[in-house]
Amino acid sequence: MNEQVLELKGVSKTYNKGRPNEVQVLHGVDLAVKAGEVVALVAPSGAGKSTLLHMAGLLDTPDAGDVELGGQRMNDLNDVQRTVVRRDDVGFIYQFHHLLPEFTALENVVLPQLAAGVAKKAAQERALDLLGRVGVAERAEHRPAALSGGEAQRVAFCRALANGPKLLLGDEPTGNLDPATSDQVFGTLMDLVRATGLAAVIATHNLELAARMDRTVRLDAGVLRS
Repeated sequence: MNEQVLELKGVSKTYNKGRPNEVQVLHGVDLAVKAGEVVALVAPSGAGKSTLLHMAGLLDTPDAGDVELGGQRMNDLNDVQRTVVRRDDVGFIYQFHHLLPEFTALENVVLPQLAAGVAKKAAQERALDLLGRVGVAERAEHRPAALSGGEAQRVAFCRALANGPKLLLGDEPTGNLDPATSDQVFGTLMDLVRATGLAAVIATHNLELAARMDRTVRLDAGVLRS
């Protein structure tokens, strides 16, 4: 049986709590994702999908409920410990690639590894391997401005996987691309996820892409439904 990587138990989140403009974004959300499983998170704009991903990725804390990664309760960790878990165990991909413009594609994938204490040579070797897997190794010495949108997003995938995370979180990771490029880049992402066997939660508005994942959950008015 595959290891359960992520579990949200009764997670709730309210912004502007106690104020007239109080907004409850998540209402007792339960979600479990196993290693090797790719879950599509479908939600209309403003429904709270980014908040849910932030909870899962330890970028925010719930008002109620528990967040567990690898069976460990994250609520008990301090800020430094949460930062280490994010660095080592969670990979993030966003709609825009957010690559560091002054660094090459290779350097953008090397840097997270150096921050984690990996030796430079080993980090470069892993970065080149990942770039090769997504078909952009020949663009390794180019800066983001010299890459196409699809190439830059592939590099962003590699950066997210550089430290061998257990969990990958994607917030509309192909939403900034044209349909043809989006389809190709999404296929690359799925190949990477399958090859590494990590757990993944990918938020998308694209129901065709959602159908290519293992299962779909829907977030509506803060309530998660299978």
